[in-house]
Amino acid sequence: MSDSSKHLSTDLIHHPYKPPAGFEAIPPAVHKASTVIFPSVAALRARDWKHKTGYTYGLHGTPTTFTLEERIASLEGGKFCTLVPSGLAAVVLVGMALLRAGDEVLIPDNAYGPNKAFAQGELAAWGITHRMYNPMDPADLAARLGPKTRLVWLEAPGSITLEFPDLPKLVAAVKSHPQAHAQGIVTALDNTWGAGVAFNAFDLGVDISVQALTKYPSGGADVLMGSVVTNNESLHHLMHFCHMRVGFGVAGNDAELVLRGLNSMALRYAAQDAATRVLASWLQRQPQVAAVLHPALAGSPGHEAWKRDCSAAACLMSIVFRPEFSQEQVDHFCDSLKLFKLGYSWAGPMSLCAPYDIPALRTTTTWPHKGGLVRFSVGLEAVPDLQADLAQALAAMQYSKG
Repeated sequence: MSDSSKHLSTDLIHHPYKPPAGFEAIPPAVHKASTVIFPSVAALRARDWKHKTGYTYGLHGTPTTFTLEERIASLEGGKFCTLVPSGLAAVVLVGMALLRAGDEVLIPDNAYGPNKAFAQGELAAWGITHRMYNPMDPADLAARLGPKTRLVWLEAPGSITLEFPDLPKLVAAVKSHPQAHAQGIVTALDNTWGAGVAFNAFDLGVDISVQALTKYPSGGADVLMGSVVTNNESLHHLMHFCHMRVGFGVAGNDAELVLRGLNSMALRYAAQDAATRVLASWLQRQPQVAAVLHPALAGSPGHEAWKRDCSAAACLMSIVFRPEFSQEQVDHFCDSLKLFKLGYSWAGPMSLCAPYDIPALRTTTTWPHKGGLVRFSVGLEAVPDLQADLAQALAAMQYSKG
């Protein structure tokens, strides 16, 4: 019962009713908060947000975000997880937490473009240098490691072109470097493609695994979020304290969406993997196509490493057209697609595509193909419908003006 001596506005905010404890349902509860209420000054002073033993402020976690962090850590085979507002924010957090002026970071030449852009922009402005290496050549990585190297990025497979590197050999090249232990070189993997499903990053020796939870864990193309996972508590604390200082936070409703997506993630990953393999094999037989890039296809760069280390292959594939087709014809092919929509990102329910100029994206490696490239993300539509869409677009390109 409310206190009749109080004004209505006060009573609405400080109403004494508390729901009974013991409610339990399939979805985790959604807790949304900036301010967290403490029962006493002693409790306020004693709370520890650093080890998930209590709550102090919304940015430092709620029951909802703690739950999601634990589930993502388990998914990846790690122990500690930190959530950030996007996959790119996960990349940025690793760089900000580990690198200082005078340090150097090495990045694979086929890496996610914004990772390169962050190095070229903010890191360079902070006095941190970067170099690109050939991820398909562990000896090239070993040769580029130097006294200033503090962080080595890995990506499996490469962004857009989908070369699958030999991750254990790349990690070994770093760990066997004479100065690796003295200067503490850290390996960080962009594991968005593997997503904790295709392989266990920590079994392959990496120190940190980041994901864009925007992709497979969400699955709905309706939320932006990222994660940084590690088995190393010292590295986790570096991430966690940097995360606190820069004020990265994720909303309770966004965490709810990712938690919901995790329930069907394994099924979606398997379905999209199977569909992509069917379409990739079909595209290999089309006369307009010079190459299909997909790690599970024999002959695709890095196939043997994928076959040894992975159990699945996600929803991405890229095709390279024969060089006699102009870029205008390739663009016409993309515009002619009806089910594959033009757009970035992937792993959502709708199939997507986008053309790329690969030579313009490379700095240390030579792109071996002359024709135009289009990357596809295969969604959850029926495979025969997607194949028919590709067939009609290939025909439209074939007879368009070159």
